[in-house]
Amino acid sequence: MIALAAAATAAMTPALAQETATAATAPAVGDYSLGSPDAKVKIVEYASFTCPHCAHFHDTVFNQLKTDYIDTGKVHFTLREVYFDRYGLWAALIARCGGEMKYFGIHDMLFAKQKEWAAAESPQQVVDNLKTIGRAAGLEDAAMDACLNDTANAEALIKQFQTNFEADGVQGTPTLFINGTKYSNMAYADLKAILDAELAK
Repeated sequence: MIALAAAATAAMTPALAQETATAATAPAVGDYSLGSPDAKVKIVEYASFTCPHCAHFHDTVFNQLKTDYIDTGKVHFTLREVYFDRYGLWAALIARCGGEMKYFGIHDMLFAKQKEWAAAESPQQVVDNLKTIGRAAGLEDAAMDACLNDTANAEALIKQFQTNFEADGVQGTPTLFINGTKYSNMAYADLKAILDAELAK
C-alpha cells in the first residue's frame, strides 16, 4: 500500500506536477459544492484535512452554517482543498474516491476524526486509518487503492491547488471568500453577521 500511496506523495513536488500534468494529459478535476447555485451568497472555503483550525471550524461553525444557510438555499458553499502535506493529499484522494455523492460525508468524517487518523506514527498507519474512514462511507478497498495510486489525478489536484492558492493570495487555512471578499477564521456569530448583511443587500 505504501508503494501506491507513494505515487500520490510524488505529486507533492511542484516541479513534477508542472512537468507531467500537462494540459493535454491532466485529468479534469474540480471543487465540490453544497447548496443552491442560485444562492445570493457564495462562500469558498480553503481548507486542509490536516489543519487543526479547519477541524475546529468544521466542528463549531460549518455544521451550523450548513443547517441555517446552505440547506435553506441562502448560501452556496464550495470547498477548495489545500495540500500542505502528503497526508492532506491522501485524505483528499479518499474523500474524492466516492465521487460527489459521498464527498461531503467523508469530508465530515475526516475532520471529525482528524486527531485519530492524522496522528498515526507511520505513513502506512495513516493510509490504514483513512481506508477505515472510507470503508465506513461504503468504499471498497480496491477502489481506494486505485484512487491512492492515481498519480495523474493527484498531480492535477496539486496543480489546481497551487493555481487557486496563489491567484487568491491565500496564506493559511481556513480562509473564507464570501461573495469574493476574503476573511480569516472566525466564530459562527461573526460569520452569521456577515452573511445576514450580504443577504440584506
